[in-house]
Amino acid sequence: MVNLELRGCVSKLLARRANESFDRARRANSLGCWNSLVMPWWASGTTYWTSEAGFFDSNILTMTNHSFEHDCKRIHDSMGDLSQMISSLSCRTLLEKQKLKETFKAMYGEELVSYLQRYEDEFCASMNCSALSWWMLDPHDRDAVVVRESLQQDETDFKALVEIFVCRKSSHVLLITQAYHRMFRRQLDQDIINLDPPHPFQKILVALAASHKAHQVDVNHHISKCDARRLYETGEGSLGAADEAVVLEILSKRSIPQLKQTFLSYKHIYGHDYTKSINRGNYGQFGKALMLVVKCICNPAHYFAKKLYRSIKGERKTFARALVSRAEVDIDEIRRVFKEKYDKELSDVICEDLPSGDYRDFLVALATRSCCI
Repeated sequence: MVNLELRGCVSKLLARRANESFDRARRANSLGCWNSLVMPWWASGTTYWTSEAGFFDSNILTMTNHSFEHDCKRIHDSMGDLSQMISSLSCRTLLEKQKLKETFKAMYGEELVSYLQRYEDEFCASMNCSALSWWMLDPHDRDAVVVRESLQQDETDFKALVEIFVCRKSSHVLLITQAYHRMFRRQLDQDIINLDPPHPFQKILVALAASHKAHQVDVNHHISKCDARRLYETGEGSLGAADEAVVLEILSKRSIPQLKQTFLSYKHIYGHDYTKSINRGNYGQFGKALMLVVKCICNPAHYFAKKLYRSIKGERKTFARALVSRAEVDIDEIRRVFKEKYDKELSDVICEDLPSGDYRDFLVALATRSCCI
């Protein structure tokens, strides 16, 4: 009986993978990048583990060395013509991008990311963003750069820091911390602690950093209900000011999935979202910071759909950073939410608000790709 059930599950999985492969082929054809197609794992019998992303990646590379060399030559010879790069870069998997960088380095003795940065400085300076080079960075290196830039600004970009600590797996956060130390010879935790002047976000970031170091992997529903009751009793259910210490303790000891379940339990028990409790709980400036964190934890797709819509109007660097960071994670869900909230396709909004050209086409290609690729 168990074997029959297992066969049924495998059959359904194979069918789903086949459909996904067909969808990828169709998208690749529309972008002119047939050479970048990946073979589904079940057709090859080979699997891969990618520690950078912190998850199991069942795609394998089927491109030959000649194909990678061909694309590297196209990229190298296309200086000033981004249209040649779009199909070679936008639909790449994490593993393919790594192989592409290795091949480029072997062929031309230069890092591909450095080459793309030079391209952006020369031909895309007016766009004030670095989507090409960001896209080709390893995810943890990219986040380490974003963290450093956020900390070095005159006004610390706490939102960018929260997005990284909330929306990354613990294994990924560890890699970010290691990359931060390797690239900048600094300790990330200490840089956050030493921020001056102090800010409510600072306490929350320290708590979230602690939560990634020690927590239970499995979500515990009993703990979520207990934590929800503690939040209520020390928040809107109390007569005095809300107790920040309790909030920070829970943030520091629970995983992000566990915290999400706690906020779901809160709504189930008390009939409204925890964000309403924050508004009623007399948290002050701490409450404003906590509100953003809770929204990012509870529904990241809604959070980033709103961020993309608002930032495209004038904060192109913020827009590009958010788009690149989610293109490999949940861009499918973000597109769906974006359409529901604003009655427009994300790609259409990009075309409406950014000047025409190859750089805009690259952002559209990222916005319309599938995170399953």
